[in-house]
Amino acid sequence: MKSIMKKVILLALILTGFSFYAQNRSLDNYREPDQRGVNVFEAPKDTVSTFNGVKVRVGGSSTLQYQAVDHENSGTTALAEIGANFNLATANLDLDVALAKGVRMHLRTYLSSRHHHETYVKGGYFQIDNLDFISEGLLGDLMNNVTVKIGHMETNYGDAHFRRSDNAQTIYNPFVGNLIMDSFTTEVGAELYYQCESGFLGMIGFANGKLNQSVVEKNGSTGGASFLAKLGYDKQINDDFRFRLTGSLYNTGYVPSLYLYSADRAGSRYYNVMQAADATKDNFRSGRFNPSFKNSVTAIMFNPFLKYGGLEFFGTFETVSGKSLGDSDTRNVTQIAGELIYRFGETENFYLGTRYNTVDAEENSGDVTVDRFQLGAGWFMTKNILLKAEYVNQTYDGYAVGSLLDDGKFNGLMLEAAISF
Repeated sequence: MKSIMKKVILLALILTGFSFYAQNRSLDNYREPDQRGVNVFEAPKDTVSTFNGVKVRVGGSSTLQYQAVDHENSGTTALAEIGANFNLATANLDLDVALAKGVRMHLRTYLSSRHHHETYVKGGYFQIDNLDFISEGLLGDLMNNVTVKIGHMETNYGDAHFRRSDNAQTIYNPFVGNLIMDSFTTEVGAELYYQCESGFLGMIGFANGKLNQSVVEKNGSTGGASFLAKLGYDKQINDDFRFRLTGSLYNTGYVPSLYLYSADRAGSRYYNVMQAADATKDNFRSGRFNPSFKNSVTAIMFNPFLKYGGLEFFGTFETVSGKSLGDSDTRNVTQIAGELIYRFGETENFYLGTRYNTVDAEENSGDVTVDRFQLGAGWFMTKNILLKAEYVNQTYDGYAVGSLLDDGKFNGLMLEAAISF
């Protein structure tokens, strides 16, 4: 109780201390955390600067779900008894600071999350959009198109991570759950972006491939590196039609552990599904699939996005190849997902949508398939408040007879309320 009170008092002091910034909370080249940030991918690039001194933007988000989901399997291995009730309320605290003309800092802290009980920092980075803070006009023509990000940050692999729920920041996700194979990791690195007014964009980046930073050597090395690249086109063709298509690469030469599909410490939205009755601890990634690759991996993702009027489609095609410790052969995994959303209302404050998501994986025990169908609806009560409803149905096929996931299935209703500011 004392720990909770300390956090509440600290948050109140921070909010009070920076309240005089509340009149104008907009920042340059910044993705808004509310409805205005929906269908925004990379931070926008604008050469016009409004900087007139250090400015701190304090923001945050809070999300709560009501879960009414059932699960079952072949019956050989008993599943935990689950019923209908509320999940843990999650919360984020965001600090975004304009430090100089064209220089901004972002820091996100998870105040509460499914996995960790204590407050902890997700990550943070510097974003540099011009070099005037070094010398007025330095590389001005080049920096009109270039953005640099440096920090311990969420890597920009694929476009799906821009639409996923990030602990309590769920307002960008039209559904409750993320993809089955949820690509998300935070690593120390740097990314260089080049964005053109014509719509073409490119990114290259390097990171150290580690979730938990350490200088301790294992097998004679402190770790390896990961290489990232993205190439795409994003253009508002006319008032009604927007088209975006990107291809992304994530490659590691050698890392002790691959975190691309296991780095989300906040946890899955489907609590305790497909969890054994005798489990000694919560599987906080329940309902997801992790290919469990180690050492080297090559992941490629393609994402089309089309929006015509209120109708939008977002797709994911992902192929991954790699090895686990002790594997003699490379294993391959393919993920496909498609979302069809219809937004309507005066400010597109209502929507209906459906998503189909499937993963086909070569496991050491044989080929397995995980399929998920989601049907969702949402209402933006204000630009900062979103109510969602979702029906989810997920099935497992190809798992060993008698295993936990043999003929596994879960389905039911999820309700979610999200606040973000």
